[in-house]
Amino acid sequence: MKVPFELRSLVTACLLLGLPTLAAAQDSTGENSTVVYAADYFSEYAPVSAQDMLNRIPGQGAGGPGSGGGGGGPPGGFPGGNPSSGGRGFGGGSGGSEILINGKRTAGKNNQTREQLTRITAAQVKEIQIIRGTSGELDVRGSDQVINIVLFEELDSNSVSYQASVDRYQDSEIKVGGALSLSGQTGALTYLLSGRIAPRYENSITRETSVLSNFVPNDRIREERVRDADDDELSMNLSYDLSAASSVRFNALYGITDNPTTIERLITDLKVRPNTLTTERENTPGDKDNWEVGADYEFSADSGNRFKLLGIANRDNSANTRERFKLLSSGSEQKNLFLETNAVTEERIIRSSYTMGLMEGQDVEFGIERAQTTLDSNLALGLLSSTGKPSAATGGLVPQVVSNANSKVEEIRYEPFIIHNWTLSPRVSAETTLLYETSEITQSGDVSNQRDFDFVKPKIDVRFDVTPVLQLRGTIEKMVNQLAFADFVAANDDQDNDASTQAGNAQLRQQWLWKYNLKSEYRLPNDTGVVSADLFYFDHHDVIDRMDVSPSATNLQSANGNIGDGYEYGVNLNASIRMGMIRLPNLLVTTSLNVQDSEIEDPFLGIDRRFQLYQRGRLTLTFRHDLPALRMNWGMQYFDRIDGGMKRFDIDDIEFSVGEPRVNLFVEYVDSRGLTYRFDAGGITDGGQCRTRTRFAGRISTGILEEIEDQCVTGGPVFTFKVNGTF
Repeated sequence: MKVPFELRSLVTACLLLGLPTLAAAQDSTGENSTVVYAADYFSEYAPVSAQDMLNRIPGQGAGGPGSGGGGGGPPGGFPGGNPSSGGRGFGGGSGGSEILINGKRTAGKNNQTREQLTRITAAQVKEIQIIRGTSGELDVRGSDQVINIVLFEELDSNSVSYQASVDRYQDSEIKVGGALSLSGQTGALTYLLSGRIAPRYENSITRETSVLSNFVPNDRIREERVRDADDDELSMNLSYDLSAASSVRFNALYGITDNPTTIERLITDLKVRPNTLTTERENTPGDKDNWEVGADYEFSADSGNRFKLLGIANRDNSANTRERFKLLSSGSEQKNLFLETNAVTEERIIRSSYTMGLMEGQDVEFGIERAQTTLDSNLALGLLSSTGKPSAATGGLVPQVVSNANSKVEEIRYEPFIIHNWTLSPRVSAETTLLYETSEITQSGDVSNQRDFDFVKPKIDVRFDVTPVLQLRGTIEKMVNQLAFADFVAANDDQDNDASTQAGNAQLRQQWLWKYNLKSEYRLPNDTGVVSADLFYFDHHDVIDRMDVSPSATNLQSANGNIGDGYEYGVNLNASIRMGMIRLPNLLVTTSLNVQDSEIEDPFLGIDRRFQLYQRGRLTLTFRHDLPALRMNWGMQYFDRIDGGMKRFDIDDIEFSVGEPRVNLFVEYVDSRGLTYRFDAGGITDGGQCRTRTRFAGRISTGILEEIEDQCVTGGPVFTFKVNGTF
């Protein structure tokens, strides 16, 4: 395959970036690829939580090295999110940074280790370790680096941390939230109990204008959307040392989300004189509840061999009812849309493994994972129609036939694996992984289907410490993306007012790819900071994108399907530096730049284009300035993406998206009692997200223009005041 010119240019840029670091490498800030920050390192900053401490370490803030580019899962714990959207099973290393507490990660997906950092008080933290090498002794594999939070081993201790918050939104709405947690240790038992009440309020204004094919004005739409959600959650993390050689951990989470959404829409018809005004209202009450329980057991033999057994069970139950009303000239309302969706997702996972030493510098871990995932989905659609019989089941409107509206999808997956770690020398280590995945996916209901899949997934990760502060890393990995169950069934389409549902596709295959990464990381002398570069190339196969599934020439439909092979390449450049060179050593500036591109053949037009809604890159710039003498700090976050390449191709329209930068500011003050007062101003710039949608008469391949819509959405600033404390 011919290497694109842009990729050659990126390779040259990375090499030029690496040359000065090779010459400038000096004394090590750690030993054996591990950098240790003791608790007294943070004392001048008066941190309240473990997260406060981590924020002061160069490279560990937002946008820091190892933070982005080319995929990867969420840091800490196991891959989270809804299993029906492709986050099933425990999975391997996620790519970015993994979080451990006392060398262990949480056996949870929604209840993850990173979530605990704000609940662990700074007084409990003995040290923070940044582990840059690979080892069979670690509780995670395949990560860029591992962050291990080591706690003091006190006989008996406990602490309570709390937070109260007030948010103000652009429509002057005020929301109050809070969190409370109890953590501590009693003998061999370590515990963390917490509760949270979090408002998820959103207010956005959408303005849209459209013209017809002859560029005559069509209509003007103003829409105000209010999502008045509350997210309440209880969680528990327990760890108990059964003996010096064995331990067990339990985790549990229960959450309730009340998620009502209302829309007020004004439509001005510009085709007639005088213009006419139509008023619409949408009401979408929604609620969700979810729970998760997890446990893991570990036994370490005198020989150093280890046995681990982990298990998770979770359930997510969501329901939404979307109704649209039109205001009549008489002042009454007329319902013209009813759309009810219900989905229950359940997951059961068990994983066991055994780690043993082979010879000096080598060890191996082998085991197996079994996962059962089910999605039970139902959809009911009713429309205002002069034909057909109205039904109470569809809100008094006429029921419509929707293909694949009621389905149950189940996957049974087995994944045996073997992982070999080899320390070839004090400066070189390698980790090789071989996984075999076999699964059976069964769909029943409106569509009956059963398919079997199997994949071999190898990976090799080599790390070379050129000097104690400069590390090079190369990775080759075959990844298989899990199928999103949500793509199998019909679903609500809330992005297009001219469409109510999206079709499902029961014939999807997994998208898979070969990943090639070359990374370098250089830690500046005297803990001044860290810079890194990551050059990546991904060879994609069976890419999932929109494709034509029309049942007839007059009934055009599209759904997610496998459209062919493509590729993706780019570079991530990161730097996190203390500004001692301008006599501001407590000013930590972190920046990241991602530049990337991709190519795939479009199934509708037969042209080469980028992946769907593909970002050409992103720039992040943040800083935190600590003023210890004043017991305060302040900072800024700037996020912007490289516009010009985000397009979405569908059967009868093409969308082009651009967005404005987002800027956040904050200031914190810690009083003499340890109370932290924080003020955040989020989204203080316009931050508008705009989209041009070009509609065609029939398929886009006909080239017959029907309408052009220009739309912009703004969310406005959000101001938050928080008080945090411990006792």
